[in-house]
Amino acid sequence: MRVFYVVGMSGPSTQPTLLLAEDDQSVREALERALKFEGYSVHAVADGAQCLEALATVEPDVIVLDVMMPSVDGLTACRMLREKGLRTPVLMLTARHDVADRVAGLDAGADDYLVKPFDLEELLARLRALVRRGTVVETEVESIQVEDMVLDLARREVRRGDTHIELTKTEFELLALLMFNEGIVLTREVIYERIWGYDFETNSKSLDVYIGYLRRKTEIDNLPRLIHTVRGVGYTARK
Repeated sequence: MRVFYVVGMSGPSTQPTLLLAEDDQSVREALERALKFEGYSVHAVADGAQCLEALATVEPDVIVLDVMMPSVDGLTACRMLREKGLRTPVLMLTARHDVADRVAGLDAGADDYLVKPFDLEELLARLRALVRRGTVVETEVESIQVEDMVLDLARREVRRGDTHIELTKTEFELLALLMFNEGIVLTREVIYERIWGYDFETNSKSLDVYIGYLRRKTEIDNLPRLIHTVRGVGYTARK
């Protein structure tokens, strides 16, 4: 089984490439200027068909698609690129406010959805989160192991020694992120963005609570600690 999992430490070290598809010329040009100013290498096109064509030569770190475009609309373009197996994070832009429209965008394969008019800072925050989320590695392994703890990605099961450990969805994802990055100290910001999303309050105590849950469940019978705190930075999984 082929598994994709996020390396949580940071986004790409080089200038991130962004593919923008927006049919309104004034909006497209304004976004292109703003995004370039923020350090993105921007490839801008006018519709979904041009976006799909551009993917033959452009390898973006993130794609921004307007929903309402001529020729091929954003929803169709997103579905088509997902059908081709492209896993690049996609942010949809739309003037539609209804929940059903947001659901349609997510069902088409989008990773995030932003309603117009929007604040530029909010767009930038969402893009930063998507670029980080899109930094993946490909591995053929089905499980991750740190010392005597084994996490089965395919079955979503965890064992420590001979003991099966029951975890909630959030606990499993948090443990998988830490174990996949064994020995790497993941900052609180990176963990919040990967597990809870870009807009989570990083001064929240939720992460500490979940780390506590994981420790209680993985340190049964006084087993050695594998999830360690690095004060002032974050957490790491190691012996």
